Order: sequence, then structure tokens, then C-alpha cells
Amino acid sequence: MLEKLARLEEEYRELEALLSDPEVLKDQKRYQALSRRYAEMGELVEAGRAYRKALSDLESARELLSDPELKEVAKAEVEALEEQVRSLEEKLQVLLLPKDPVDERDAIVEIRAGTGGEEAALFAGDLLKMYLKFAEKMGFSTEVLDSHPSDLGGFSKVVFEVQGPGAYGVFKYESGVHRVQRVPATETQGRIHTSTATVAVLPKAEEEDLKLNMDEIRIDVMRASGPGGQGVNTTDSAVRVVHLPTGIIVTCQDSRSQIKNKEKALTILRSRLLEMKRAEEEEKLRQHRLAQIGTGERSEKIRTYNFPQSRVTDHRIGFTTHDLEGVLEGDLLPLYEALKKADQERQLAALVNDAA
Repeated sequence: MLEKLARLEEEYRELEALLSDPEVLKDQKRYQALSRRYAEMGELVEAGRAYRKALSDLESARELLSDPELKEVAKAEVEALEEQVRSLEEKLQVLLLPKDPVDERDAIVEIRAGTGGEEAALFAGDLLKMYLKFAEKMGFSTEVLDSHPSDLGGFSKVVFEVQGPGAYGVFKYESGVHRVQRVPATETQGRIHTSTATVAVLPKAEEEDLKLNMDEIRIDVMRASGPGGQGVNTTDSAVRVVHLPTGIIVTCQDSRSQIKNKEKALTILRSRLLEMKRAEEEEKLRQHRLAQIGTGERSEKIRTYNFPQSRVTDHRIGFTTHDLEGVLEGDLLPLYEALKKADQERQLAALVNDAA
């Protein structure tokens, strides 16, 4: 580990020098990439320095054990330093885990109403509000790319983008089926119903990641649709993009500009195709996707929101909170941190198994 930390320390110093180089400053794209890497390495380098100091202090304390007059004092100091070294080793193991390069990207989040009719659409709307508030709390900005409102104010489908460094790394744990148990607004007998909504989270693809062949794409323009005619465009600004080889269909109608809707639809399509490509490559290598807890499949039930008990349970890690109201207000940080920790523990276990 010490050898690896020394190499990283050297890279950190090199980055420091590059960031003050006038030639690098002229190339904003390169400067931003180097700045991100420098910021990412900060905590790791700091922990590495603390680890080396603790090892040095421990060696000095052990030397004092041979002195009869200082033996008792040195013994207590050795025990404290040994605990500090163990703690820093555990921290460094986590910090040294390989990072998925797409974690730093913007995220595209798609929410679809599942079983439960209008109640499922209302639940999809609740999830949208929850995520928009969570994104704001995390310092991200958001933009709705496409939405299909239902008659009672929910959504049969809604797609939005989360913008900011690390957005995908935060939101990726939300992929899967979300289940709600409550008395619907449409229920007259007071019975509890179970409805679902599906969430899919994709890393935003850039143009250089995947070049679209426009000969394989059909673009249709049409009039935007919506409930009751409210807020619906009266011009043919809605866009439907069909990727002929895969049959993937993307529609966008939220902007009144046909050009903007087309750009948004192509962004979503590119991200879906990139995710398909990533999945195929990982399947060939027969590797589990370490970025996700569970399989991340849309059919997997990952979380239940139980209104009668004010309970939220994440089934992947057995995490339960009775602050349902807080969660729906975007207080997802404790849940995110628990999912991230479980992910890291699984990666560490996989590394141990591979080394065995």
C-alpha cells in the first residue's frame, strides 16, 4: 500500500504543478479535467500522509517499550497508535477502490408509472418532487426533458436531467421498482392499495462517447399532448425519435421549440445506447456491476414507501426509516450514504475473494 500511496502522492504534486502552468490554463477543457482529478485525490492524499505519520509514530513508540521507565506510557501509546493505523488502513482501502469513470457525469432519470393506474401516476409525481428536492439539497441543478402528465396531476412518464459533478454517482442507486402502500385519493372505501413506479438512471452520454448514425434514426414531429388541454402546445413542436436498429423510441414535448425537443430526445437516446453498450461489454466480461446495489434491473423491487406506518424500507440493504415525510421532502442523504457504504463493502469483499 505504501508504494501505491507514494505513486499517488507524486501524481498529486504533478497535478499541482500543471494547474499553475499558463499553457494548461489556456486549455479550459484540460484544466477542468485536471482540477476534477486534483479535487478527487485530495482526501486520499491527506489520508495517506496521516497513515505514513501514524506508522512512523508507532515505530518510535515501540522503540520506547525497551526502556523500563517509559514502558507503561509507551505501551498505552502503542495501543492507541495501532488503533489509529487500523482505522486509517480501512479508510484507505475504501478510498483506493476503483471508481467508475461515469460516476462524475450528469444523470438522466426516467420515472414511469407502473401498476396501479392513476395512483401509480400520482406516485411517479411524488418521486419526481422528491428527487428534485434531493438534487437541490446536494447542490445539483435539474431540467425536465420530457413529461406526460396524467389527469389528476401525476405522470405516466417523466424524464429529467441532474446536472453537476458526481450526479450519476449519487442517483445511480435509485434504479429499480419503487412501491407505495397507501389509501389513494381515488379510493372511497379507505382501503390501502399497492402501486409501483419504475426508475431508470443513466449516465449522460457525450457526443464523443457515441456517434449517432442519423441514417438509422427516424424523427417524427407532432403536436404535444396532455390532460385537459392545459399547457399543451398548439404547434407541432413535440418530437419522437426512433432508433431503427434497436427499436428504442424517445419522445420530448416539454419545450415549445421543436429544435430543443429534438436535441433533448437525441441526448436521451445517446445515453440509452451508451448504457446498452456498457451492459453488453460487462456481460462479455461476466462481471457484476459494482456501481449498483442489487442488479439494477427495472423488474427489481428496491424500496417500499408505507404511508400508514410512515415507513420507508430499502430492501437491498435492509435500511428502514420512519421519517417518510422527510424522505419525500428530499432528505435522502442518510439512505444514499447507507447504499454507498454497502456498495463499498461489497467491492472490498469482491477484491478479497479475487485475491484468495
